[in-house]
Amino acid sequence: MAPEKQLEVSRVAIIGAGASGLAAAKYLLAEKKFSEVRIFEQRATPGGTWNYSPLTREPNFTIPRTQPSAVPDQAIWPNGSVDVEFLTPIYDQLETNIPHSLMSFADKAFPQGTSVFPRHSVVLQYLKDYAEGLEPSISYQTQVLNVEKSTLEDRLGPWKLQVLNLKTNETTKAEFDAIVVASGHYNDPFIPDIPGLVDFNKAYPEAISHSKFYRHPEEYANKKVIIVGNSASGIDMTAQISTVAQLPVLVSEKEKSSFIGLAMNTPTAAYVPEILEFLPQERGVRFSDGHIETGIDAVILCTGFHYSYPFLQSLKPSVLVPSGTYAAHLWENMIYTADPTLAFLSIPQRGIPFPLVEAQSAVISRIWSGRLNPPSRAEMEAWVHKEHQEKGEGKPIHHISCPADVEYINRLHNLSTKATRAPELGLDRGGDGKEPPYWDLQKRWVRERVLEIKLASRAQGDRRHEFKSLEDLGFDYAQWEKDLEGGKALIS
Repeated sequence: MAPEKQLEVSRVAIIGAGASGLAAAKYLLAEKKFSEVRIFEQRATPGGTWNYSPLTREPNFTIPRTQPSAVPDQAIWPNGSVDVEFLTPIYDQLETNIPHSLMSFADKAFPQGTSVFPRHSVVLQYLKDYAEGLEPSISYQTQVLNVEKSTLEDRLGPWKLQVLNLKTNETTKAEFDAIVVASGHYNDPFIPDIPGLVDFNKAYPEAISHSKFYRHPEEYANKKVIIVGNSASGIDMTAQISTVAQLPVLVSEKEKSSFIGLAMNTPTAAYVPEILEFLPQERGVRFSDGHIETGIDAVILCTGFHYSYPFLQSLKPSVLVPSGTYAAHLWENMIYTADPTLAFLSIPQRGIPFPLVEAQSAVISRIWSGRLNPPSRAEMEAWVHKEHQEKGEGKPIHHISCPADVEYINRLHNLSTKATRAPELGLDRGGDGKEPPYWDLQKRWVRERVLEIKLASRAQGDRRHEFKSLEDLGFDYAQWEKDLEGGKALIS
């Protein structure tokens, strides 16, 4: 891969101090090349979307929401608080859908004694611990308002950032040679424009909500509830709400869930077709099969989120597509084809996020440090074109379900190993640099069984957090290897 122009990167800005931004900072600093690595985080603490907020509504929230927001995230100052808050989709009983042994960063395991599927508070503390040592590089309660470059034809020119100090309300500007967008994609809710929805919302305020605002099942006690969507969050909320709501809880789905095993694990739910129309006068809905349900008390739209970058409105060609269903012009789902000094983390969905962003960060940091040549613009755009030919348009363009996520992580790992060694800089591993994750057969074996492991955990009910290892739940890789050597018939 030959660069069109040699990149000159000294100052790097990272937008967001969640898992992605923290991983990026670790790998960039490990290159020992950059004069400044600065993280801008609008919250008061690290952890990004894993920061829990009890708030359940955003000011000026509108229904429907079919396009990404063009304004910055809404800052909220709770009464008596000295720190700003932003809503996240974290709810009271949330726990991971991924075993922590897969979820962890390559150089930091979860604490000994962590349950196989940890609670959200455990993940947040894990990220806070991971952020130790990075504090001098993080500007908290600082919101990025705008990122632009005078002309993308001059790829050597600086990026200009406008940032707002949320504590002082002071706006300042700064220049950087490269930008990492690590702001995530679980923030800007997508709410479809279903006929009758607006009038239904006017007639019954607070009846329509989005999964981002769900906190606990008790608010749905004795109510007739429809869950719209059957992804992991929809299935989890259905299971929780079924313990207190009128039964069955109705789950409206366009297509069968990829988490079908978990869905069938909730017998108190009834699966119904897509909603074609809301009927305000009957307080009801009409489904695609013609069936009408009336007396609906609450509808939770588990309909996902937009890719949303309000601080990149001037970027051309735009990464944002009008629908917000995917991000455009990104080679390997991370580097902007028009200018390789702009990168995005955690764009792919349905993969394992923490090791994935590590693998991305390793490649990006090596390219910007000059140890690894980026592809030419033509090569990057050819890669994007091929992805669209194979996956089409919309959400699937970024789906990397197993085994695609395993292959992605390992492909980026192998690309990182092609970087020029720099022992004179004192880099890790004799000059090779910080080692990104590589998933061996054991990791892949666990990845292929995540759904089965989750079902085994759920079967333990309230005791599930007593199980600290995969072996406790009956998933023993060493025994699997022995059986394989013995010639027993096994699943993949």
